[in-house]
Amino acid sequence: MNKNILGVLAASTCLSPLMAMAQTEVHFWHAFTGRLGELVAAQVDEFNASQNDYKVVQTHKGNYSETLNAGIAAFRAKEQPHILMVFEVGTATMMAAKGAIKPVYEVMAESGATFDPDAYIGSVKGYYTSTDGEMLSLPFNSSTPVLWVNRDAMSAAGVNPDTDMSTWEQVGDVLDQLKAGGEDCPLVTAWQSWIHLENFSAYHNVPFASKDNGFAGLDTELMLNGPAQVAHLSAMGNWAKDGKFIYTGRRNEGGANFRSGECALFTESSAGYAGISREAEFDFEVRPLPYWKAVASEPQNTIIGGASLWVMQGHESDEYKGVGEFLSFLSTSDVQAAWHQNTGYLPITAEAGEATRASGFYEKNPGTDIAVIQMTAKQPTANSKGLRLGSFDQIRGIIDEELEAIWSGDKSAQEAMDSAKERGDKLLRRFESANK
Repeated sequence: MNKNILGVLAASTCLSPLMAMAQTEVHFWHAFTGRLGELVAAQVDEFNASQNDYKVVQTHKGNYSETLNAGIAAFRAKEQPHILMVFEVGTATMMAAKGAIKPVYEVMAESGATFDPDAYIGSVKGYYTSTDGEMLSLPFNSSTPVLWVNRDAMSAAGVNPDTDMSTWEQVGDVLDQLKAGGEDCPLVTAWQSWIHLENFSAYHNVPFASKDNGFAGLDTELMLNGPAQVAHLSAMGNWAKDGKFIYTGRRNEGGANFRSGECALFTESSAGYAGISREAEFDFEVRPLPYWKAVASEPQNTIIGGASLWVMQGHESDEYKGVGEFLSFLSTSDVQAAWHQNTGYLPITAEAGEATRASGFYEKNPGTDIAVIQMTAKQPTANSKGLRLGSFDQIRGIIDEELEAIWSGDKSAQEAMDSAKERGDKLLRRFESANK
C-alpha cells in the first residue's frame, strides 16, 4: 500500500476520537461593553473551563435596542443565536413572538439541568413569568434606580454631604444650595423615562398604564399623564430652566459627567456601581431614590430595569442541553454573588443575596444593599410589579421626545404627557390588533 495513503489513514484514525469529542457550541448575543462586557466574558470563560461538553460563544451586538433588532433579523434569516439578551422593555414583544422563543422552563425541564424557579427573587422573577407563573426568560442583569452622590462636589459648594435627601422636597433645597455655591451641574440623570416616569410611578404606587401596567391584558392604555407624574416633571422642568438639572441625553450619557466629577447628584441604575467604583476619583456614595412626601407618605418599591436571557427556537436538542447547563451555571449562588458585588445589579436569587451579606460585602461597601432593599422591602402592588407593554421601545422614544420638550421649555409637563399618552396609545392599539 502506498505510504502516503497509510499516512492519511493514520492521521484520520488519530483525529476521529477528537472529532467525536468536539464541543457543542452555544451562541449568546448580548449588549454589554466596557467593564460589564469584561465581566460577561469572564462568566462565559468560567463556564467553558468548568466542563468539556459545551462551548459558549459570546458576542456583543450593540446597545439594547440594536441587540433586540439583531436577534429579530437573525431569526427571520434562520441564523438566530441560542440565547438573546433582551432588555425589560422588550418583554411583551418577546412574549408575543411565540414561534421564535423557547420558554426557559421548557428548556430547563428538557435539559435536566438544575433549576428551581422558587429560588429567584419574586420581584425579579415576576417580570419574566407567564400569568400562570412559568418562567419564560431567565433574569440576568436586573437593576433599579438609586441616587448617586458626589460628596466632594457637595462639600466644595458648601453643602453638608450628609444632608438628608430622602425626599424630592429635600433634594430641591439641596439643588438651590448647590447652585448658589457655584456648582455647574447640580443634578444629572440617566434613562430619564425609566427613572422619572416608570419607576417614579411604581415608587409612588400610581399607575403608569391601565390593566395592571399591561400585565392583565393587551387592551391597556397609558396613564403617565396623571397629577403625580405631571407634578414631578413640572418640578424637573423648573430645575432645568434654572440650571439645576442638566439634561445630557436619553440613555446613560450623564454617566460620563458624573464619573468625571462634573456633577453633584446623579439618578442612575444601581448597576452604575461597576463604572463609578472603577473610574471615580472622588468620594461618592449611593442613596435611596427620593420620593415626594406630598404624593406618598412613604415610598412603595422601585421596579427593575436591565435584561433577561431568552432562548430562541430552531436549534438541536443537544444544543438546548448546553443552553440549560449554562443558564443553570449563571444562577448558582457563587456566580450571582460575584456578579452582584462587581456590578451593582441585583442578585437574582435570595441565596446569592444572603451569601453577599454573610461575606461582609455590604458592611465594607455601604449603600450597595440599597437596591435590594428598595426592591424587596414591600410586597409589590399592581402599580409596582413592573411594566409589560407592547411596542414599549418605540413608546419610550415618544416619551423621550416629550420629556425633551419639557426640559427645553417648549411644552408644559401636562401638555407633553398628554401628547405622550395619545401617541403611545396608538402604538398599543396597533400591537393589540396584531397579537389578538
